Amino acid sequence: MARVYENWERLVRTVLRSEQRGHERIPSGIAGAVPDSLQRSTDINAILNAADEIQSEDPNVARILCEQAYTMAQNLDPKSDGRGVLQFKTGLMSVIKQKLAKKDGGQIDRNRDIELLWDFYNRYKRRHRVDDIQREEQKWRETGTFSAHIGELEGRSSETERVFATLRALIEVMEILNKDAAPGGVGRLIMEELRRIKMSNAPVSAAYNIVPLDAPSLTTAIGHFPEVRGAISAIRYTEHFPRLPADFESSGQRDFDMFDLLEYVFGFQKDNIRNQREHVILTLANTQSRLGIPFEADPKLDDRAVREVFLKVLDNYIKWCRYLRIRLVWNSLEAINKDRKLFLVSLYLCIWGEAANARFLPECICYIFHHMARELDAILDHGEVTHAASCTSEDGSVSFLVQIISPIYETVKAEAERNNNGKAAHSEWRNYDDFNEYFWTPACFELSWPMKRDSPFLLKPKLKKGKRTGKSSFVEHRTFLHLYRSFHRLWIFLIVMFQALAIIAFNDGKLNMNTFKTLLSIGPTFAIMNFLESALDVLLMFGAYTTARGMAISRLVIRFLWCGLSSVFVLYVYLKLMEERNKNTADSLYFRIYVLVLGVYAGVRLLFALLLKFPLCHRLSEMSDHPFFQFFKWIYEERYFVGRGLVEKTTDYMSYVFYWLVIFACKFPFAYFLQIKPLVQPTKTIMNLPRLQYSWHDLISKSNNNVLTIVSLWAPVVAIYIMDIHIWYTILSAIYGAVMGARARLGEIRSIEMVHKRFKSFPEAFVRNLVSPNVKRMPFDGQTSETSHNNNKTYAAIFSPFWNEIIKSLREEDYISNREMDLLSMPSNTGSLKLVQWPLFLLSSKILLAIDLALDCKDTQADLWNRICKDEYMAYAVQECYSSIEKILHSLVDGEGRLWVERVFREINNSISEGSLVITLSLKKLPIVLSRFTALTGLLTRNPTPELAKGAAKAVYDFYDVVTHELLSPDLREQLDTWHILLRARNEGRLFSKIEWPKDLDIKEQVKRLHLLLTVKDSAANIPKNLEARRRLQFFTNSLFMDMPQAKPVCEMMPFCVFTPYYSETVLYSNSELRVENEDGISVLFYLQKIFPDEWENFLERIGKGDSDAELQENSTSALELRFWASYRGQTLARTVRGMMYYRRALMLQSCLERRSVDDDFSSPASFTAQGFELSREARAQADIKFTYVVSCQIYGQQKQRKAPEAADIALLLHRNEALRVAFIHVEDCSGPDGTVTREYYSKLVKADAHGKDQEIFSIKLPGDPKIGEGKPENQNHAVIFTRGDAVQTIDMNQDNYLEEAMKMRNLLEEFRANHGLRAPTILGVREHVFTGSVSSLAWFMSNQETSFVTLGQRVLANPLK
Repeated sequence: MARVYENWERLVRTVLRSEQRGHERIPSGIAGAVPDSLQRSTDINAILNAADEIQSEDPNVARILCEQAYTMAQNLDPKSDGRGVLQFKTGLMSVIKQKLAKKDGGQIDRNRDIELLWDFYNRYKRRHRVDDIQREEQKWRETGTFSAHIGELEGRSSETERVFATLRALIEVMEILNKDAAPGGVGRLIMEELRRIKMSNAPVSAAYNIVPLDAPSLTTAIGHFPEVRGAISAIRYTEHFPRLPADFESSGQRDFDMFDLLEYVFGFQKDNIRNQREHVILTLANTQSRLGIPFEADPKLDDRAVREVFLKVLDNYIKWCRYLRIRLVWNSLEAINKDRKLFLVSLYLCIWGEAANARFLPECICYIFHHMARELDAILDHGEVTHAASCTSEDGSVSFLVQIISPIYETVKAEAERNNNGKAAHSEWRNYDDFNEYFWTPACFELSWPMKRDSPFLLKPKLKKGKRTGKSSFVEHRTFLHLYRSFHRLWIFLIVMFQALAIIAFNDGKLNMNTFKTLLSIGPTFAIMNFLESALDVLLMFGAYTTARGMAISRLVIRFLWCGLSSVFVLYVYLKLMEERNKNTADSLYFRIYVLVLGVYAGVRLLFALLLKFPLCHRLSEMSDHPFFQFFKWIYEERYFVGRGLVEKTTDYMSYVFYWLVIFACKFPFAYFLQIKPLVQPTKTIMNLPRLQYSWHDLISKSNNNVLTIVSLWAPVVAIYIMDIHIWYTILSAIYGAVMGARARLGEIRSIEMVHKRFKSFPEAFVRNLVSPNVKRMPFDGQTSETSHNNNKTYAAIFSPFWNEIIKSLREEDYISNREMDLLSMPSNTGSLKLVQWPLFLLSSKILLAIDLALDCKDTQADLWNRICKDEYMAYAVQECYSSIEKILHSLVDGEGRLWVERVFREINNSISEGSLVITLSLKKLPIVLSRFTALTGLLTRNPTPELAKGAAKAVYDFYDVVTHELLSPDLREQLDTWHILLRARNEGRLFSKIEWPKDLDIKEQVKRLHLLLTVKDSAANIPKNLEARRRLQFFTNSLFMDMPQAKPVCEMMPFCVFTPYYSETVLYSNSELRVENEDGISVLFYLQKIFPDEWENFLERIGKGDSDAELQENSTSALELRFWASYRGQTLARTVRGMMYYRRALMLQSCLERRSVDDDFSSPASFTAQGFELSREARAQADIKFTYVVSCQIYGQQKQRKAPEAADIALLLHRNEALRVAFIHVEDCSGPDGTVTREYYSKLVKADAHGKDQEIFSIKLPGDPKIGEGKPENQNHAVIFTRGDAVQTIDMNQDNYLEEAMKMRNLLEEFRANHGLRAPTILGVREHVFTGSVSSLAWFMSNQETSFVTLGQRVLANPLK
């Protein structure tokens, strides 16, 4: 039996280790296998991570940590009821036994465990200089020089994280063991250490998301930004607030703040409080940074920042109160101070953060906030903090979730169960809209506060028929009648116009009184069709009459009666009018009545319609209680909370009308002359035909004037008439959109050749549009030629780091090769060379072509230069080559050699200025001269050795010899040969006997570049070769010339978050998935290699491996890179994550340059450098403040529990992307006192810790299963509380992004603040490139359709059809 148990332990241990075997690491223990039920309230996982970390250092201490982890697990779940607990305990016990076995059977004195821990703790701190690091940070913080010393901590970031993570685990275990230790000796020392840590700001805090609030951190600089410090100070608890109970403790080592009071009063969950605390701090900090960063030693928030955040967060509540005409919680903004505003903002966000499915009921949240804010006001006016009555249960416990949210959730869930998976009728159950619309009327206050559980709003329906609460104001019936009801205005307009055109056509186009009276028949048509629409409103409202508002029902009934009576009246009067016309009587009473009625009705409708288009009238009707304005609004639409105020500027309305008038001006003449009029005569002829005998005589032509034949004739014409309005709209949209696109300079760069030709203008365009004012500090207009040249150099210096990062990203994505990257990369332009240095792909082979021109030159210097300047990049290449040779030679030699260099170049420069270069130099010898210099640069590009130094000296002497005796003219040659200084050095053997090997980075870069410039002989006209790389470069460079908002500095830009919902799609292709063959013998990897052959070659070149499968599988790194290469070419989550993280990379680069611009002088372009920007703590911190990325992996918790490969792949993505956050729904089985098992649901957010494993940041309990209606929106809803910023970009998991497009995000976000009419935009759509368009013809068509819609289509919808 013992053998069986031993085998079982060995099996469990092996399984646990194999399950935790990551892609890039293999843990030594079972850290990471801790079940979720044990992680919620303990740090078992962190303790086991520490045990793994110190196993090789001190196995005995690792054993103590493992035993303590086992004790904690046993105390939490002694019966091992939780999922995976028994397996975990067994594996952990096996690990402990294994550690004990290594003691060679010796006895272990566990009474000395705490002493061993204490000794190791002190040794560990000394070895890693923890106290020194803390003292340095404290000194920098006190002196305000943290930013100046931030670079000293960059290299030890990850190591510091691991050290402090281990210290946290050791401290926690010592604190637990110290409870049973003697108070003297080590126990006293441990207590003093714990007190010291709590009193100090030692960075041993728990996990944090973005801002380390519980204690400062050495691994991020966010907490040292003045705007963040000001925001933290603004919410800090002050003596003016009510006293908190003495036994109330704050989490971590921070001071009390407003959120602690809210937690105590209303019973919010701790993690909800932590989440919203960070949310409020980041919101305040971002708002303050846009208004101006405070530079005081103790920064304070501007009142304007607090007011702006207050109005933004509570905007919907303010509108809700005004709509219901109830008083706000506050009397006026001036009556409440900054602290009260922050209290209200924090309360609202805490309610929203814990509302769960009630977040789909925004006005319900307003109702809850309205009452809780009143409770908060009453508590703040007292000296002692008390629990809120609304959140206190009968047993005295305080919980906002249980008392407020759970009753609403249970009712919504019970209603959703009647849905029958979408099969039940819409009138049989209440959805989110019905619950929310309950709060659109003052009747919602009948719910009272605390909410009455027996109110109709919280009435749970029976699964079978019984008493229940019905719909609010709308019920949906599935019927084709909606085709008419929803588009009745269009139907009425088209039919009335067709009737009018047909009448004119049948009257031979004559507009006389008789035709006019016939045209008046459109009145009855209009009235009857209006009556049909009102009848459908009454009919399709069935199911909501018992619960709809009285005004809404009365409006339906009155409209139905009005339309019915008016249609009868108009029809009756028109029939009388026709009788008068047929009798030819002089009395035209009915005609006058009919014209008067139609004229008055049309005039009133037109007047009201025009008045509604004036914003002033519209606002008056919204705000005024006057009966006239209320009736004025009631005529057109029922009053709802949503959809109010949808009015545009008068000019926008006029543009809209004019656009449609143009369409109608094209459609109706076309319909009249080419559709209706040609059928008039055939119709008359067919009607006047004599009786014809048909086989179906009775059905077709008996006494009906061949009406069925006429119907067959007119039916296709009528069908085309109805549909061609869309055709005319499409034609005009294409024309207008193309003109607007041309004016916006879209499509100017359509080929890679145009990229080459216009590259010279890219730096200036980039600086003007995509660079913030913090970087560009130079005038742009009215420059002299010299100043303009300097500006071009500065533009190139700013542009080059961004361009090179784009090229680098293309190489990382394997779209270009190493050679193409070298040719496409742009020099930094920060050296002393005064010329603008362009990428080599523009200059390749230009020197050789220029030499050919020089060899063929038989004219003057001016003629030769004119021929060279016909190709402007050839001229750039010649100038750069000449200047670089002079600079390189000047740096290599000294003494007499330097004098020779200066003399030769002075003579050549004089010849150039005099126009006698072709006389001074023998141009036929240029190839020999350049060959000698190419040999020299080839040596200088290598690492220096004594042999290479001798070879370089000889190469310089050979160059001197060929220049002096072959290139220069005989007169100048004789002067140099007889120059006594040079002659003596040559005779003594000192001339060029020793050279100074290039050490300056600027010189090294010039040597390497010049060597490539002289040796690359083939043309780079087809660089890059990859079509996708070409498309991306063309699109990016073309967009530089578009009209776009000015980019703000990173610290002032609008913060945003990217949000991606994920369920169970492919995260990363596995090795088996790549190699398994289908029925045709084709594997995924083989298919990708064939459709992306160049990218496959580039990939192999990047990893330095051959094409054989065995070579790719020989190590885990190559196999992993292969998986990512294939996954980046499919619709995978890995591709989406890589693309979205480009936003952070772009912001880090932009922030790095702006940070340096604070102190640097930009009069010289030497300041523009982005070296090491990804390691800059300040750049990373600034990017994290402005950008967050949350992936909502709904079932990630279940995938981890069943050890699905998707869970391991998601963990790998977390490890490779430090800013990535994953939110998921955790399900936990809990046993009740009676033995029943219930499920609890939690919304969790995790990131990768210092060990690359999941680290739980927030865990917020939900009232139940969040998926009670539709999966995707509810999956996003549970995770939306973890987003940050003012804008959210929703990205599906099959979408991608590019670094060059991410650089434009600052400009794009400024569209939300730009002037686009009466209201700021709330939704912004951008063009999407469908990367699967080449898969098939259908995919190609859908890709073009998408491109067409979001370019031409949306351009027209934005202007003029706004």
